[in-house]
Order: sequence, then structure tokens, then C-alpha cells
Amino acid sequence: MEEMKQKYQPNSITLAGAVSMGTGVMIGAGIFALTGQVAELAGPLFPISFLLGAIISGFSAYSYIKLSNAYPSAGGIASFLQKAYGPGVVTASCAMLMALSMVISESLVARTFGTYTLQLFNVGEDSIWVPILAVGLILFAFLVNISGNRAVGVFSFVMAVLKIVGIIAFATAALWASGISLPAPSVESETAGWTGFVASIALSILAYKGFTTITNSGSELVDPNKNVGRAIILSLVACLLVYMLVAFAVGSNLTLAEISEAKDFSLAAAARPALGDYGVWFTVALAILATASGLLASVFAVSRMLAMLTDMKLIPHRHFGMPGHIQSHTLVYTVVMASLLAVFFDLSRIASLGAIFYLVMDIAVHWGVFSRLREQVQANAAILLAAIVLDLVVLGAFLTMKAGSDPMIIVVAALGIAIVFAAEWLFIHQGGHKGAPDHSEHGDQG
Repeated sequence: MEEMKQKYQPNSITLAGAVSMGTGVMIGAGIFALTGQVAELAGPLFPISFLLGAIISGFSAYSYIKLSNAYPSAGGIASFLQKAYGPGVVTASCAMLMALSMVISESLVARTFGTYTLQLFNVGEDSIWVPILAVGLILFAFLVNISGNRAVGVFSFVMAVLKIVGIIAFATAALWASGISLPAPSVESETAGWTGFVASIALSILAYKGFTTITNSGSELVDPNKNVGRAIILSLVACLLVYMLVAFAVGSNLTLAEISEAKDFSLAAAARPALGDYGVWFTVALAILATASGLLASVFAVSRMLAMLTDMKLIPHRHFGMPGHIQSHTLVYTVVMASLLAVFFDLSRIASLGAIFYLVMDIAVHWGVFSRLREQVQANAAILLAAIVLDLVVLGAFLTMKAGSDPMIIVVAALGIAIVFAAEWLFIHQGGHKGAPDHSEHGDQG
């Protein structure tokens, strides 16, 4: 196809398309995959966790908007990190952590798709069909992405409109049937007072981090110097409104014990007492739409980031005989990694790992802007420091809580971060980045 002949396609993504991709990633994971997990940690005030998550994400967005306005690029965070830290180990490692957190989110969304779909057939969430359906959705996202940017943009826009309207309709109907209330604290969980509540914000932030995918569209977005920032703000505001509405709808129809029991499919569970079986079917249909569009947008962004890291010669690349340019190769790598995670990890651990990787990377971005770029991008030092402090507080509470309830996930996260930094150090210091193969014969231009 003609679209596959170039790496980046200027003006191929509209403002509406960018907002659709951002909300697509956020709503796909945030509502359907994380509402129950956030409620289990935060207790009866879990809607406030989503509000605080949006506020902290707003502080984080400040850095990305300033960077996008100054340096719009299809590489997004990868190119931002290079501006701050140069083409070295820190840039490559932190960019890889971001890419990995996005791949982790893809597996989270894919397993959520499987979990909700099985509610139609009264099959338990531990069924082998969960990973099978998850991998099937990942393959579908691959096929749409390989069709080119315009197919992604059109599909994302249509799906975003359908699911936002549908979710608002579900939440409104559920609230109308039950009234607005919050569940009483009646469940023993891993919540540990304020530590558990603050820890829950880490998962809430994960529900908003999809806004970063918009930065990867910089060189392909119409008028990127203005529209990247606009798309990020619009996406965050839209998702906050949807999250709060749904959180109150779930809290008004289920006790905390019921939310905890059905934490992987809490919206479907909340639909039953308020709307009956028809409500469950409607909610499952929404989950299928939301997870499909969320995965589609995330795969699009991750493949672009990995392609940029390859262009920057910060990660090794092998085409393994595959035709096409580097972006098509990184698309394959992305869906393979997401499929493996979807098969071998459950939703709770996937979410925890993604939150840790993302917060570590996010702190690195803010510190890079504060220490090296704030004058160039005209950023306010106080806002940057506030973003760092907020991330550190939330990450510290999350690690403290997980140390008591699931210490293995901390070990896995620490090993993952160490492996990424060690591998990048070896690759760069052994000169692999200087001798990276030229892929121009495979359609890569640049």
C-alpha cells in the first residue's frame, strides 16, 4: 500500500483522531480493567482516587505538552528523553521502560477483553479462553495497524465515539436506577488506610497514562505545535468525566465486597442489579468496543516509539527476513510481547508492573526537563518539581503496599528495570548503536 512506503505521514492524523487515540487507550484500560482494582485498594472513596489520578496526570502532562510544543516528533517520549539526556543509556532505558509499560497495558486491555467477553457465556475468568481471546484481539489490532495511519485514525474515532456515548448511557441508567451513593467499607482487602488509598492512585494514573500516546503522533499530526497539547488536555478532561460517572455508578450498585469479588469485570457486575441481563450484555458490548479501540491505539503508539529508538540507534534491530520498513517490524515485536504477557500474567500483576514502569519513566522525564530543558521549553520549575514529588509519593505508597501483599511483583519490576539498563549499557558501550544495520533496503527512509 502507498501508506506503507513512508515511515511518517505528515498531516495524516487530525486533532479529532489524536484525541480519539488518547481516549481510546485510557478508557479501554481505565474503566474496564482498573475500576475494580482501584476500588479494592482505595475503599469507599475510590472515585476520589480517579479524581486525584487526573490531577497528578495533569501535572505530568505539563512536561509532555511543553516538550511537544517545542519538539514535535513521531518518536514522542524517546525524542524528548534524547533532548534531555542525549543519545545514551538513560534515554534508551527510560524510553524502553515507557514502551514496556505500554505493552503491559496492551496485555492488560487484551485480557480485560477476554474476561468481559466470557461474561456472555457464564464462563469463569480463570478459563483458558481469557488468554486465547486476548491474543485474538491483539492480532486484530495488528491487522488494522498494518493497514496504515488513516485506517487507524478512522477506526479509533468511530470506536471512541461509540464507547463514550455507550458508557455515559450505562452510567446514567445505573445511577437513575439506584441513586448516587458510595459503598460502605465492608471488605477486607490489601487496603492499609491512607497508604492503600494513595497506592490506589498509582493505578488511577495508569488509567490516564494513555495521553502520552498522543506525543508519538507529533510529526504526523496536523499543526502539531498546537494540537498535541490540545489533544492531551481534551483527552484527560473527557476521561475524567467518564471515569467519575462510571465510578459512582459502580459504587451505587455494588458493595465493596462485590466489587472486590468481581474486580476484573466490575462494570458488568454493576449492570446486573441496576439493569438486569440486558444491562450486562450492553456493558460487555461496550467493553469489547473499548478494549479493541484502546489496544489499537496503544499498538500504534508503541510501534512508532520502537521505530524511533531504532532510528536513533539506541536499540538493536533485526528484521528476521520480514518485508517492509522498520515500523512494520516493530509492530510485529509489539504484538508478540503483548501476547506473551497476556498469556502468562493475570490482570492485577499486569497493572502493578505497568504502574511501576510508567512512574519511574515519568519521573525521569520531569527531571530531564527540570534540570536540562526548562529554559528552552519555557517550563515552570515549580510545576515540574510538583510533578516529581507527586509521582514519588504515589510510587512510594504503592511499593510499600505491594511489599506486604505481593512482594514478588516488586522483585519482577526491579529485575526488569535492571535488565533494561544493563542491556542498553552493553549495547551502547560495545558500539552496537554505531554499527546498527542500514534498513533502507527494507523500505526504511531515514
